Amino acid sequence: MKKFITEFKEFISKGNVIDMAVAVIIGGAFNKIVTSLVNDIIMPLISILVGGMNVTDWKWVIKEAVYDAAGNVVTAETAFAYGNFIQMIIDFLIIAFSIFVMLKVVLGLQNKFAKKKEEEIVEEVAEPEETELSILKEIRDSLKVAK
Repeated sequence: MKKFITEFKEFISKGNVIDMAVAVIIGGAFNKIVTSLVNDIIMPLISILVGGMNVTDWKWVIKEAVYDAAGNVVTAETAFAYGNFIQMIIDFLIIAFSIFVMLKVVLGLQNKFAKKKEEEIVEEVAEPEETELSILKEIRDSLKVAK
């Protein structure tokens, strides 16, 4: 059990786990923003375009509800409630598009920095530094000429 706890401490102290935890928290907050965007802005606009009906209320009724004389539901209606499904698809598409754009930006920056670093390495290789061996060769050549 002690080994397990030690391994767990090593695992949890690595930077990747902390980065992942931060990403999950930010992702949850981002999800709330997107859900609000869809529920409070996009869906009301779609509702106006389709005659004022709330999109989440869209459904295909297979069997109507049965009511008693007092107006109480005896048998609930059977329906495919596809409006909420459409709303969730819109949520997903917005989140997926946002992640796509974010990844394009991050990967673009990574490529830009990688190219810059590669160019610096090429410049270093192109300009060989004077090493001890090259200095000793010059001294040797100078001594040969002096004899």
